[in-house]
Amino acid sequence: MPNPLDERVQRFVFIGLIAVLVAFGVYLSVGGLGGGNEDEEQERQETAQDTETPQQDSGPVAVPDGLSTVEPSPLPTTGAGDADVLEWFPFSEEELQTAGATAQGFAEAYGTIDYTEPPETYYSSLRALATAEYSEVLESSRAGAFWDEMSEAEAVAEGRAEIEQIRSFGDDSITFVVTAQSITETSNEEFDEDLGEFAITVVRSGSSWKVYDFQPADAGQLGEERTG
Repeated sequence: MPNPLDERVQRFVFIGLIAVLVAFGVYLSVGGLGGGNEDEEQERQETAQDTETPQQDSGPVAVPDGLSTVEPSPLPTTGAGDADVLEWFPFSEEELQTAGATAQGFAEAYGTIDYTEPPETYYSSLRALATAEYSEVLESSRAGAFWDEMSEAEAVAEGRAEIEQIRSFGDDSITFVVTAQSITETSNEEFDEDLGEFAITVVRSGSSWKVYDFQPADAGQLGEERTG
């Protein structure tokens, strides 16, 4: 069958087809038919990151070994020479004075004896400053022995006492070291009798203080344990 197109026309048609194919290839390379998908996908990811809600600050981040990222706040300090030492005690100044007065008063009552009075008068002055537990053992304690000795000598004695120091203290107890003296007058002579140092432990009893232990200072309690 004879070709209806002559050779020149065929050449033009062939060149036209080549041009169409080249144009189509260029179109695909610059974004046609899905060529821009990657750019669109990247743009969508960037948009999602920009619109994502930021996390709230949950505070300082913990670091190893218990350290903190919080800026330190230095503790205000006071020089030892400027410190109010009474603030170091679990008692007010008034409580210390009241407790000391009880210890001193007990030592003075211990050294005050009049053999012409019944012994109950002597013990009553001590019981007024002592706990109920210690009051029950006064007659069998050092106080009982001292009364027997002084009444046998027919002595009239005035007790005196001075607090030397605080030996120890607890939340509700204080042990004082007290020097005691008995200015004694007998039928034969008048003389000063130093009774020595005593450890006197007092405990809080409401708004007052009571003695619950009375011993020579070298054997006295440290202020926490009670005696029966």
